[in-house]
Amino acid sequence: MTRLNGRRVLVVEDEALVAMLVEDALLDAGALVLGPVATVAEALALLERDMPDVAVLDLNLAGETSTPVADALAARGVPFVVATGYGADGLPPGHAEVPVLAKPYDPDDLTTALGRLCG
Repeated sequence: MTRLNGRRVLVVEDEALVAMLVEDALLDAGALVLGPVATVAEALALLERDMPDVAVLDLNLAGETSTPVADALAARGVPFVVATGYGADGLPPGHAEVPVLAKPYDPDDLTTALGRLCG
């Protein structure tokens, strides 16, 4: 398992069960979890208050696209992983280089991807 010792990870995920599983995996890897948040508004408000080292972003938040969150993360220089059931085709415009984790994914794949981004 990749260690994320003390890394601040923003979790943007609208499915409560998935959010809990992601949070557990990140805590087990030693990360500090910001959120989870389930809406674009919550994510943007959190970003105004706090600066994550890295983020996990679900593309579809209860029918709302999370592109504004992706744009805000990129503008702040915060690397992120997109977790989606839509594959790379669903990536927000301008974010084609972002790593994609296809749902359902293994928690170890998530921590490994985040570890790479934290470099």
